[in-house]
Amino acid sequence: MTKNRVVYREFGAPEEDDSENNVVDLPPQQQNPRIQVTRRGKGGKTVTEVTEFQTTTENLAKLTKQLKNQCGTGGTSKDQAIEIQGDCSQKILQILLGLGYKAKISGK
Repeated sequence: MTKNRVVYREFGAPEEDDSENNVVDLPPQQQNPRIQVTRRGKGGKTVTEVTEFQTTTENLAKLTKQLKNQCGTGGTSKDQAIEIQGDCSQKILQILLGLGYKAKISGK
């Protein structure tokens, strides 16, 4: 039994989902991530969001794991962004600058 079994399709063949392949993997020196502390949409919990990454999901997952370990908190990566639990903006800024990213804290 195949996974992509289509029962009904009204308008021709669907386009292939190449969103993963269209992501440009830039080196850290050419990326400008933004760090922001927010509570919006998190049930009142404070999270630190790091956005504007231009890298593959594998590299983003590795960076997320490294940030979670060094901050000692939980977190996730989704939609080319990283969410770390709690207010770790200064620590994340120092880590990213040490890795060669041109990171800045926004929203202050």
